[in-house]
Amino acid sequence: MRLLIVGTLEGHITTAGKIAHQRGAKVAHIETVEGALKTLRNGQGADLVMVDVKLDVLDLCDRLKAERIHVPVVACGIGTDAGAAVRAIRSGAKEYIPLPPDAELIAAVLEAVAEESHSIVSRDPAMSRVLKLADQVSPSDASVLITGESGTGKELMARYIHRKSRRANANFISVNCAAIPENLLESELFGHEKGAFTGAVARRVGKFEEANGGTLLLDEISEMHPRLQAKLLRAVQEREIDRVGGTQPIKVDIRLLATSNRDLEEEVRSGNFREDLYFRLNVMNIRLPSLRERPADIPLLAEHFVQKYAEVNGLGRKALSDDASAMLAAHHWRGNVRELENTMHRAVLLSPDAAVEPDAIMLSGQGLAPAAQPGAAPSPANTAMERASNLVGRTVAEVERDLIMETLNHTLGNRTHAANILGISIRTLRNKLKQYGEEGVSIPMPGEPERARALG
Repeated sequence: MRLLIVGTLEGHITTAGKIAHQRGAKVAHIETVEGALKTLRNGQGADLVMVDVKLDVLDLCDRLKAERIHVPVVACGIGTDAGAAVRAIRSGAKEYIPLPPDAELIAAVLEAVAEESHSIVSRDPAMSRVLKLADQVSPSDASVLITGESGTGKELMARYIHRKSRRANANFISVNCAAIPENLLESELFGHEKGAFTGAVARRVGKFEEANGGTLLLDEISEMHPRLQAKLLRAVQEREIDRVGGTQPIKVDIRLLATSNRDLEEEVRSGNFREDLYFRLNVMNIRLPSLRERPADIPLLAEHFVQKYAEVNGLGRKALSDDASAMLAAHHWRGNVRELENTMHRAVLLSPDAAVEPDAIMLSGQGLAPAAQPGAAPSPANTAMERASNLVGRTVAEVERDLIMETLNHTLGNRTHAANILGISIRTLRNKLKQYGEEGVSIPMPGEPERARALG
């Protein structure tokens, strides 16, 4: 990953950068907010920005948002100044790191914020065939269309192809076509000149230029508007782009990858996707199997995630019990690997012992439990189903509140860990907790094991 450090940090900058570099990050250093913005506009991108709290963190976050530069920001400062940490988080930083830097803390933040993983864990024959195909096509410059259900790891496969290619030492740039409004996506892809439209306060290099010499991933390309598809087709054919408001075409040298969880041939037939663009992108198709189609990988992946999140949370070595493994193998996994990862992250934190047992595993989509036989012990699956049936008759807000409070209780009040488990930002979690506190709910502070209780 690429880390941009902004500020002087009173001499600790060298140490912080060295730790990040040892953890595999490519580190750049700029002393001012203005310099950081100029660096990001000019295509010298970053996956994470680490900024000194003595600088104007709010100004940096606001300007990044205004210019649609999507990069997470982490604040850091000398000592444990609680006020500085609160101000930084409120300004838009995702985390606060006290300095002098702790190597394990920086490693954890790099992983948690950037959410970048480079390993594909598999032993199932269905996935082995896919990896063999990826190995064959990676050394070429051919465009690859990666398809599969949501949560199967399409972006991870794109990164795998990039790492196996001759462009492995150059940039890998990803654009989520579904997350950016159509009127802004053109500028995001191709860049713009100063004054090209309202809000274009400076020239901005687009993702095509940022990826020059490397690989560009167009994630969920089926969500792109047909008007923009025409301009993308020219860029793919000619390897040439025009910045919004620009007058001179710009040559680019990129390897193009794209992903979609839709049937693009059906999208072509329905008129939502250009046929000529589809054939340009689909030089090679790699279809990722669903987790249901690779059952041998379920226990392997589950063990991998158990070890990963036990280590991240400092909980010592844990392992899946046989009953828990059988429970996972029987689940339908509609959300695929992403759902399995989130499930195991929760289970690790809910497991008091070294073994992860079925009662710590919260599965989605459970139906009603069958009637138990007299004297029979409830099965782990039935316990989970009963837990789901208890949700009937309650409001979404009530269920959300209880889930948040239960998670916070099991993380001993640790907001960052709770937010990671819940899949929400730390800011969203804090806003929810503020609301609950105002409603009379007792909120545990970090380190408090007591269960939060409603007052009154």
